[in-house]
Amino acid sequence: MSLFKARDWWSTILGEKEEFDQGCLCVADVDNSGSGQDKVIVGSYNGCLRIFNPHPVKPGDEVQPEDLLLEVQLREPILQVEVGKFVSGTEGLHLAVLHCRKLCVYAVSGTQGNVEHGNQYQIKLMYEHNLHRTACNMTYGPFGGVKGRDLICIQSMDGMLMLFEQESYAFGRFLPGFLLPGPLAYSSRTDSFITVSSCQQVESYKYQVLAFATDADERHDTEQRKLSSGKRLVVDWVLNIGEQALDICVVSFNQGVSSVFVLGERNFFCLKDNGQIRFMKKLDYSPSCFIPYCSVREGTINTLIANHNKILNIYQDVTLKWATQLPCIPVSVKVANFQDLKGVIVTLSDDGHLQCSYLGTDPSLFQAPKVDSREINYEEMNAEMKELQKIIREATKTQDILPESEKQRDVTVTAEVSPDLDEESQAIDSEVKAGVVPSITVKITIQSRVTAQKPSLAVCVQAPLAVTCDQFVFDDLEPDSSETVVLSVFLKENCSPPELEGTCMVSYNIPTGIPRVSQCNFKLPLKLVCFPSQPSKAANHKLTIDTNKPPISFVTIFPDFVDPSEGDQANALGFQFLTGSKTTLLASKTSQRYRIQSDQLEDLWLVTKELIHRLEEHFKKQNCKDFACTFSGSIPLQEYFELIDQHFELRLNAEKYQELLSERAVQFRAIERRLLTRFKDKTPAPLQHLDTLLEGTFREVIALADAAEENQANMFQAFAKLKSATHLVITLISLWQKLSTDQIAILEATFLPLAEDTQELGWEETVDAAVSYLLRTCLSKSSKEQALTLSSQLSMPKDTSRLKKNITLFCDRLAKGGRLSLSADSATQQAAVMPGGCATIPESDLEERTVIPGSSAVFATHGQTTKQKAKP
Repeated sequence: MSLFKARDWWSTILGEKEEFDQGCLCVADVDNSGSGQDKVIVGSYNGCLRIFNPHPVKPGDEVQPEDLLLEVQLREPILQVEVGKFVSGTEGLHLAVLHCRKLCVYAVSGTQGNVEHGNQYQIKLMYEHNLHRTACNMTYGPFGGVKGRDLICIQSMDGMLMLFEQESYAFGRFLPGFLLPGPLAYSSRTDSFITVSSCQQVESYKYQVLAFATDADERHDTEQRKLSSGKRLVVDWVLNIGEQALDICVVSFNQGVSSVFVLGERNFFCLKDNGQIRFMKKLDYSPSCFIPYCSVREGTINTLIANHNKILNIYQDVTLKWATQLPCIPVSVKVANFQDLKGVIVTLSDDGHLQCSYLGTDPSLFQAPKVDSREINYEEMNAEMKELQKIIREATKTQDILPESEKQRDVTVTAEVSPDLDEESQAIDSEVKAGVVPSITVKITIQSRVTAQKPSLAVCVQAPLAVTCDQFVFDDLEPDSSETVVLSVFLKENCSPPELEGTCMVSYNIPTGIPRVSQCNFKLPLKLVCFPSQPSKAANHKLTIDTNKPPISFVTIFPDFVDPSEGDQANALGFQFLTGSKTTLLASKTSQRYRIQSDQLEDLWLVTKELIHRLEEHFKKQNCKDFACTFSGSIPLQEYFELIDQHFELRLNAEKYQELLSERAVQFRAIERRLLTRFKDKTPAPLQHLDTLLEGTFREVIALADAAEENQANMFQAFAKLKSATHLVITLISLWQKLSTDQIAILEATFLPLAEDTQELGWEETVDAAVSYLLRTCLSKSSKEQALTLSSQLSMPKDTSRLKKNITLFCDRLAKGGRLSLSADSATQQAAVMPGGCATIPESDLEERTVIPGSSAVFATHGQTTKQKAKP
């Protein structure tokens, strides 16, 4: 540990993605406890006000909850917080909070707690002032020499000083020659306000001069000011410092002398009361904030100056006495007195890192371990070398027997997914409400055998997944060269993805100018979107997967989700998705079955897919070739139809919003034309409330646009859920009917034709057309159905009744023995006896109900997914 690091006494991180600046930090005994112990008051641009009472913690321990006395969410951004005697009739301290258009003064009080939960703190609004101009900063003090109370002066963005005598507004004055606001401070010894103008000059204005100057409540032109009553605002003294100032602080540690400290961009100034330079220090770094404090040596003043190199320098006048390393760049620094420790340095960074530290050193307790000296065993080294050479030769032989087309490919692209999640998440602008959204690193390597001109790499993952960077452009690749890029994948939208896969695609030109494309796929782990949790006993949706092998312990097939200490006893496993839903996986102890259950149908898909994949990989490693999974339950069509209806309802809403927006836009343009005609008319005519109608129509357009945007986001999530449920239904049908790979491909092409859903071409009409085609070809009952012609144009249907009827009939035909095929001679299918001894369904009942092997459920009346009939 370095001797020059700030010793962390207490620290915390404030909120998430909140912003802070110079005036957002204040230390004072704001609750008037009388103990002399300061409290830390912090306000953020997000409008959150926090008050802390820090207590020392051991290294590595977290901040205790009782250290946070108060946390209040205000409605407006907080520009500055100050503590002073702001309420008339009392000399107690009160909290002043400056917003953009409002000044609020609060009383902070605490109630003694009677139980172990501690004291209770609250704030009470004493008064507030609504500002007619946008505020920039403020200062306070006993203006005019008043005793026992503090007045407040606020500087606006257009250069007006607004003075408030506690509950009442006093007056306002414009600064002469104003361009941009600068730091503002008050000197009680000279009763003057000190600021730095845009002319890079330190200027001082007497309070009495401000009070008797021309009233500036309404800003006039220069000629009008000369004719108005009152005196002209005259500056008391001016000092040109030649640079912009970051902050001003006026200190007076004894009655005889007060100093004005100005922190510039490159220099640090100390001025007398009359504007003469007492001393200055040229800085060789870029400062961020400063604070003067009392020195133990008489006649000198100590100053803390922080810079953008995360260094805090301590000066005694112009002499550097100490330098210490900080963990972040502070935008504000204060000196406070806490319990059993005085002179604690309080720093605040722009991203909310609040730290209380002190200066000190830590001795180095590290001792280098002794190195065990041993003689080299050359025989063991030779044996190890031979073993490594053997492995290298085997790897070389494996590469030689690759397919010829793979060997001769000009450019190859490979993707390697990291086995572990990123230690520090790389998620960007994720909308997931979970605390920390994990990410995983994908390393992509491009190898070229020939000269590849203008190569570009595109990385695609299905929404709601996203990558940190999806496009890469490289310089021309030379023969036998390679390029490597690293990116991270994370969950961006607040819904579970239907697929955990990605694609890398490289496009390039060979020297002859012919464009080529090379691509590869990569699979993402399940732990990217969920984490282990406690299993849940109750669930709305359940399904059972049968196997022909004894159940495998979850420690073996799910080592990344099961604690190894549970051993082989782990027969229940919980998956908590980042979106908040939970799925439970159960293994039967007596039968060869696995049960997956969840409150949402779509959440069953990823766990079911992962279970089947890991079981197949496990038995493949065991050289077991006859392993098979089957499904004998009922297909959850009723729950699947509910998801279809939800998605279709959102599509209808989107169409309604589009029509309403079109109507309001036409109305808005018509009103605009009438107003323009009135304004162009040489003889003015009354507007007849056209301006009110225009404003009302504009608000309706904005409200409709916001509603349409929210509906679009809901439709995206509904489509993702529908795709997950569709994958699940396809998998269950393939396990139920033991479909081949080609038949599964037909199923996927039928039910998952679209990567994205749009109003012009939606999922419902596309799937309806595909299912109808299969029903009149390979799944047709007679030649009459084959003669039916389908509509050549796809359009959005009025409802989903036809689609649901076709899907039910589709499963009905499969249950009867129909087989999926795109060949021409497959139209005349013969009824076949289904596996499990279930006879075919009579023709008369074909259109009404479907009996599935091992189940008493009917497609039209599904109550739950696993309603099964007991075996005799």
